[in-house]
This record gives sequence, structure tokens and C-alpha cells, in this order.
Amino acid sequence: MKYYDVIILGAGAAGLSAAAAISPEKKVAIIDMGNTPARKIAISGGGRCNFTNDAVSYERYFGNNPKFVRGIIANIASKDILDWAKSKCIKWSEKTPGQYFCETSAKSIITPLIQDAKNADFFLNETVIKTEKTDGLFIIHTNKNTYSSKSMIVATGGISFPATGVSDVGYKIAKQFGHKIIPVRPALCAIATKTIPSELSGISINVEIKNGKSIIQDSLLFTHFGLGGPAIYRTTVRDLNDDIHINLLPNINVYDWLRNEKQTSGKKSIFSLLATKLPNRLAKWLAPFENKNLADYKDTELKTLSEKINNFIIHKNEFSLYNLQSAEVVRGGVSTDEISPKTMESKLCPGLFFAGEVVDIAGDLGGFNLHWAFASGRTAGMYA
Repeated sequence: MKYYDVIILGAGAAGLSAAAAISPEKKVAIIDMGNTPARKIAISGGGRCNFTNDAVSYERYFGNNPKFVRGIIANIASKDILDWAKSKCIKWSEKTPGQYFCETSAKSIITPLIQDAKNADFFLNETVIKTEKTDGLFIIHTNKNTYSSKSMIVATGGISFPATGVSDVGYKIAKQFGHKIIPVRPALCAIATKTIPSELSGISINVEIKNGKSIIQDSLLFTHFGLGGPAIYRTTVRDLNDDIHINLLPNINVYDWLRNEKQTSGKKSIFSLLATKLPNRLAKWLAPFENKNLADYKDTELKTLSEKINNFIIHKNEFSLYNLQSAEVVRGGVSTDEISPKTMESKLCPGLFFAGEVVDIAGDLGGFNLHWAFASGRTAGMYA
């Protein structure tokens, strides 16, 4: 049996950050089922890794208790992550103001993360079979070895994007020690719906989406199975208890616009007018009678068409989340009710810590999830 002061399960952003924060006097091991660390970081942000965001605040996190993140992200803010990146000579660019991407590739983040964890022993390609706690020590059985430690940090991630090599072992371990698991579902993903015809696939426009109390302005992508793009991804990480309302022309009151055009340019077709504001294929779908003049439409018909554009509704029973295979994160995970918001330590089992996506916290699109992984990992490491 191999003994360590702290054993970290998972060599992702949270696990590596935890290892770097642990006192160098302590003996640390990182166990991961994959053959390389930081596999999800490597593909994040289209391979360029959106690693933090100036807008980090608890309002951009979701779960049964998103306020859980407040203390941790206050202690480790975006400036702290940028200061670390600067100290490692990592060059970044801002895709939009305050949204930070690696200038070259995600490797520029991965390499220093692994270097910071140099005091840890890495055990890769090892699958955790069983964990237990005996006489104050955690005993971890893998398919290759048995380990023991005073503290254990579960940073195994969620079950999104399984192609990177993920498992539900973190949930199983948490449940074994008495923790409640919030049911897991895909988030930051596309939706499948039959209300959108496949011939619109490939069209991208800026929209405003309302779902419950959430209002999102971002780009939307029509796909062969439904809808995707940042606007939809950001919608799916939020609570989905209501219909999705999409404004296809958020800066225009379409009814007023069409009525004015009817009075001044009644011989124009609605299609030709819509095609000045929207892609042709979308305009044709919204107004299929291409040759019908605007003057031939009753105001009630214009009102119906305007509603379809300014308030296109996809009812909650008319769409489904696409799948875990393409989801960037999951909603759900280990309940925050039984985790300390100061230390990330279990309230039920001393010495047991959690970090990253395995916890019931999911961030908005734009670097919020990696920031949470770094911040929660550092916190768990400091206190473990």
C-alpha cells in the first residue's frame, strides 16, 4: 500500500490546481483514469481555452444553490488567474472584452498547470474501483494499486463530453460517504426540436432569448436537428422550467415596422423586406408567400407574423437537450448542502474534499467553468 498525505482523484483543471496549492512538505498523489492530464482543457474554447472572465460573479453560476460559489470566487478572482497566467508568460487575447483565451493553444495553460503540480506523484491509466475510510485514513483501491491518505480530494469532473474519458466515479464516492447527488443533465449544449425545419441548418443570427427570468442576448445557430450556438448553450445551463421565447430581431418592433412599410411601400413583398434584416432562407420560411404584397396583408396577419419573429416560442414539451456527448458541462452533481463553502470540505466526512464540475455548480459560457475549476481546486488544496 502506498501512503500519501493527500490523494487527488482527477488530473483536470481542478485536480491540478489543488495539487499546486498543497504545501510542498506534504506527500501528494494524483490518480486519473486517462493517459494524459487536462484532457478537457485541451479541447476547451475551440482548443484555445477560455480560462477566465472579468464578469465572474455568482450570478453567472447555476445549481440548486449558486450562491455557494460567492466566497471562493471572491477569494480567487479573475485578476488572480490573470496574474498567475502572466507569471507563467502565458499570452492571451480577448475575444470579447473581459473574455480571456490563450493566444496560441490550450497547451500554454496545460504545461504550467502540470509544472505547478510537480511535487505530486502522477498515476495515470488507473481506474478507482473502491474507496473506504478506516481508522482516519482513506483507502483507495484502483485496478493497479492500493493507496492510503489522510485527505482525499474528489476532482473527477462531470460526465459531459465522454470522448475525453470521464466516469461517474466521483458521484459514487460522494454517495458512499453520505452525500446527496443532484440528478445530472447536459448543459451548455444544443437542443433538439421539430419546430425548426432542417433546411435552415447553418444560419446564424443574433437573438434575444427569454426563459423564465433569464434574458440572454447572443448568437444562435440553426442546426439539422434544432438549435445551437452560444445563445442556446447559455440557455441550457440555466433552469429550464418554462418555454423558450426567441426574438429573432431583438432591436426592431416588427409589427410597427411592417405597418409603417405598408403605408409607405405597400407594393413591396414581406419577403423582400424581411430579407433586408434576416438571411434569405429564414425570411422565406417566416413569409413563404414571396410574391404577396405588403398591402394585401391585414393588420391582424401582420401581428401574427410579427409575433412569430419577435416572440418565437418553443414550448417546454417541444424540445430536448441534445446529448451528453456534445455538452460542455453538466447541471447537477454533488449537492453543495453538505460541502463547506469556505474550504470545499465535506460536512459529513472530515478530510474529504470536492472541487470542480463534480459539484452541483455549472458556469455560464465564457470561461466561467474553468475559473470555477481553478478556484475550487485551489481552495480544496489549501485546506487539505
